[in-house]
Amino acid sequence: MAFINYTNKKIAIKIVYYGPGLSGKTTNLKYIFTKIEPESRGDFICLETDAERTYFFDLLPIKAGLIGDFQAHFSLMTVPGQVFYEASRRSVLKGADGVVFVADSQMPLLDSNLESFDGMRKNLQGFNLDLNTIPLVFQYNKRDLQNLIPIETFNNLLNPNGLPFVEASAINGDGVFETLREIAKVSVPLIKEIVMGGKKEVAEPINAKTKVEFVSKKELSPVQMTKLKLETADDVDRSVEQLTRKVTTE
Repeated sequence: MAFINYTNKKIAIKIVYYGPGLSGKTTNLKYIFTKIEPESRGDFICLETDAERTYFFDLLPIKAGLIGDFQAHFSLMTVPGQVFYEASRRSVLKGADGVVFVADSQMPLLDSNLESFDGMRKNLQGFNLDLNTIPLVFQYNKRDLQNLIPIETFNNLLNPNGLPFVEASAINGDGVFETLREIAKVSVPLIKEIVMGGKKEVAEPINAKTKVEFVSKKELSPVQMTKLKLETADDVDRSVEQLTRKVTTE
């Protein structure tokens, strides 16, 4: 559920990158952070262990234009993939407006993908949600490696309903922004329905003791204010294109 501030006319759309350990969730966010225009993003918060694996979450707030009269931001977060951080994964997943499941394409890790996906399903059920009620996009990552799980196998086991999926190599930037674009297309229309329909639904923070600054203190420029109107899926696509126009081709 989006964090909506009806006083300041701001919305934080929470997108959670979920998946097994070392599947590339943090790599996605790091690539987005390095390639996106500085004025269109906030700080990148990364809490890691000594082994350089995400301990709690990564947070990357990105300006996303306007929904009606509201200034929208995407708050991109990742969950820790390690199995012993189950409580942290549930906490980060709570209140998500959309989920990107990042699967590791290496054949020996098929069971890890299935276990992580089943854990995500159970965590959503704990919030009285199911996979048919929340925007979900699959990213099949590490397609640049050898001995890969076939895309057909992934779709048969994880995605039988034919939801959007992206083949990616996040470490090289392949498919990273395509994934962001897909989750924006399926999550923003639902937020718009809440805002434009006048349903004052406000998400709780991650927990009562956690204070997260979702939005940058910088305001949108006049050009962004007039151009970034999120009315349709095509408008969402154009908005993401605006944010990523400095991405370079390797």
